[in-house]
Amino acid sequence: VQLQASGGELVQAGGSLRVSCAASGRTFSSSTMGWFRQSPGKEREFVAAMSRSGGSAYYTDSVKGRFTISRDNAKNTVYLQMNSLKPEDTAIYYCAASTRYIITSYLREIRQYDYWGQGTQVTVSS
Repeated sequence: VQLQASGGELVQAGGSLRVSCAASGRTFSSSTMGWFRQSPGKEREFVAAMSRSGGSAYYTDSVKGRFTISRDNAKNTVYLQMNSLKPEDTAIYYCAASTRYIITSYLREIRQYDYWGQGTQVTVSS
């Protein structure tokens, strides 16, 4: 699976942005998809994940109610809709995929994901 993230840009605090991740390969629909982010000087952290079917979504507490992950298996694409953006959301956002089933409690672990995109920069100005 090859992943290509896009859509990152500079936005004002309180604004919205949608980032996308296009996947190549036949295994997208059977892959658990995740979004992670990394700010300068910080470790990469889990943001959101979605089950293979799209029936279940999981979020880190800091983005609950503001971010929404979704996927379109027909387009081999996963999205992250980000609303009410805050300066602390500034980071490089990475999409990730796992062709293996991931237990819910392990979804936030980087090591569970086999494939990573190159990242897209999201900058939120105050």
